[in-house]
Parts: sequence; C-alpha cells; structure tokens
Amino acid sequence: MFADRARIYVRSGKGGDGHVSFRREKYVPNGGPDGGDGGNGGSVILEVDDGLNTLTDYRHVRKYHAEDGENGSKRNCRGKNGADLILKVPEGTVIKEAETGKVITDMSGENRRFVLLSGGRGGNGNQHYATSTMQAPKYAQPGQPAKELELFMELKVIADVGLVGFPNVGKSTLLAKVSNAKPKIANYHFTTLNPHLGVVDLPDAKGYVIADIPGLIEGASEGVGLGFEFLRHIERTKVIIHIVDAAGTEGRDPVADIYAINKELETYNAEIAKRPQVIAANKTDMIFTEGEEISSIERLKKEFEPKGIRVYPISAISGKGVRELLYYVRTMLDEADDKPVVFEQEFFPEHMLSVSDEPYTVIYDEKEKEYVVEGPRIEKMLGYTNLESEKGFTFFQNFLKMNGILEQLEELGIQEGDTVRMYGLSFDYYR
Repeated sequence: MFADRARIYVRSGKGGDGHVSFRREKYVPNGGPDGGDGGNGGSVILEVDDGLNTLTDYRHVRKYHAEDGENGSKRNCRGKNGADLILKVPEGTVIKEAETGKVITDMSGENRRFVLLSGGRGGNGNQHYATSTMQAPKYAQPGQPAKELELFMELKVIADVGLVGFPNVGKSTLLAKVSNAKPKIANYHFTTLNPHLGVVDLPDAKGYVIADIPGLIEGASEGVGLGFEFLRHIERTKVIIHIVDAAGTEGRDPVADIYAINKELETYNAEIAKRPQVIAANKTDMIFTEGEEISSIERLKKEFEPKGIRVYPISAISGKGVRELLYYVRTMLDEADDKPVVFEQEFFPEHMLSVSDEPYTVIYDEKEKEYVVEGPRIEKMLGYTNLESEKGFTFFQNFLKMNGILEQLEELGIQEGDTVRMYGLSFDYYR
C-alpha cells in the first residue's frame, strides 16, 4: 500500500550525569574530586534516501528514540556518547509538529540532512566545581534532559507538472505514452491509487518531471473519495495539465469537469488554482460522428482560451497532438518561476523550553538536624536576589518550586518548622 503520511514520536538521547567521587589511594587519604563527565545523548537526524518513495516504514513503527549518554564514573572517566538516530525519508517529505501542524523542515532540494533534535549535553563531574572555598564538592551536573516531539510526516511529490482530471479520462495512459513511467491502466474508476512520476525527454528542449495525480471527484478537498488523499502531491507543481474526456464517453461534460476540478483546487489551496494551466482534450480518437470533434474542441476553446488557458486536442492512445502539448508545456515552464516550491520552517525545535542544568544537591544533615541545599545554581540565585524585599523573597520561593527543590525537600520528609540551610543562610520551612 502506498503510504504518504505518518505520525510518529521521536526522542533524543538524555545526557549522562556527571559523577561525584573522590580520589582514594594509599597514602592519599584526602584526595580531591575525580568525578568524570557524562556522555552526550544521541541526536535525532533526518536524511533523504533516494531509494525510498513512500513512508510505509513509519506506519508500522511509531516510536523512535536516540541512545542516552552514559553517566560519568570515578577516576575522571567520561561516559560514552549515545548513538545518533538517523531516520531515512523520501525526498519531498515535509515534517510538521503534530499538534500545531507547523512545518519543521522540508526534505527537498538541497536539504538532504537535518538535525531534528539535538541530544542532551553530558553533565560535568564534581571535579569541575572545586574552588578555594569548596575543595570537596559533593554535587555534579546532571545531564541535559532528552527532547521529544510528536511529528506528522507528509510526502509531497516533487514534479514540475501535475496531471489532474476526473477518473478514467486518460491521465495514466498519457503519462505512460510520454514518459518512462509504468502506471497500471484499466478501464474503471480509481484505478490509479498511487501518484506516479515520469520524466518527459524532449529531443531539442529541456525535459521535465510530470506527475499523474489520482482521479479527483467533487468534494475531494473536503475529504470525499480518494482525491483528498492525493491533492497534497500537486502543491509543488508549477504547471497543471487538465485532462478531459472530449468524446464524453461516460456522459460527462468536459467544460463542467474543468470548473469542478478548479473549484476543488481552489478550496484546497487557492495558490494552486492560480498556477498556469493547459487543457488536454483527450480521447479525440473516440469521436466517430463527423463534425463532433470540432464542435467539442471549439466549445472548450471558446470557454477557456479567453481566460488564458490553451486547449490542445489529443489522443493519448495514438499520440495525436501529444507532441505539440508537451512542447507548449515546456514553454510554460520556461516562463514560470524556476525557484523550487519549498515549505518554509515555522516551528523550531531548538527553541523548545530547556531546563536549567546547573547542579545542586538536597540532603538531610543528621548531625545538625537541618536540610542542606547547595550547588552553583543555588549560589548564583542567592547572589542576585534581595531576600529582604517581599518581591525578592517571592522570586526566591518560585525559584525553589520551579526547579523542583521544594519537591525534593518534601520527598526527604521535611515538616513545617524544619530548618533549611543554604550557604550560611537558614530558613524555617512553611508550606
């Protein structure tokens, strides 16, 4: 089954924690700190794989995570870095943040590799925190936390020209006739369930990529039928070829069909409906009544050529008129903006809220019967906070709460009225 959408969960690796240890050797009873640093967590990386053309793999496995970094250890041993997670996707895959639908990256053009989530940085061991006044620090830096995202992946095929039209008008037949594509062709509706790409080679002009977009029906932009499933694949095209059944073999009115298709395109994305269009009036070989072909083509020309949309009578079966159509499309592409259609980034994972990672410890001092909180994060906060003012003390309380310090004190069993000590300052604890 062709899969062009998938929803997955990804997580980068957590950074390893720094280690707390002290040098202990014979004849060195009071060695200094020798806690090693934690390893960095693995990153989540997207890469384009030219051998892929669907997102099928991501429909079966929904959760992916990079490897965590190892914790540091004694004797200044650094933890091992976590392995990166590389997700292979077909070219043209648009990655969105699932909840907001905002674009994170478009894996097309020169964007072949994209670091989606960086792994957490490993924490420093306690050896980094020794100072003249704190020669035996009992704290180390925790590794940075992992980052996680829910992603919506959407494949939008990359083609210069899109073939649109109602089912059974001859899109697959035309694609097979003019390119190297091999779509399955049968005489029933919705025979094409996959968008097919083909390369049109012109003897004395630059070639281009053409896509057969599966048959649309009225209401497709609102989710009716299969058309809605594939409208996204026309978003990158620069020129649209409307194929209609000029012979009316199924009783359809080609003029009404073109208006109906344009309405669906406009409802789905107004920008697409404004792109250059040409009409391929197909199945002229099926018109047997004398004069009927002329009247059918003239009716289409009279209706659409004053609007700037050329009409080319063709037969996809015999090839009649196809060459003229292909060369005209080439001139349309030459006049169009040659800048590739790339979806701009709207969501930036690196700006997601990060947690302060400077170390601190919360312990209970049995000898003094006090709870002790210390570490560089605490020392910095006390250095720029005026605890004598009401505003400063409120900030101090919020700091303890937001950084999880109050939660850790409660886990240690602190009760109202107990004493908390921070760098020479003592406080009574009250909820």
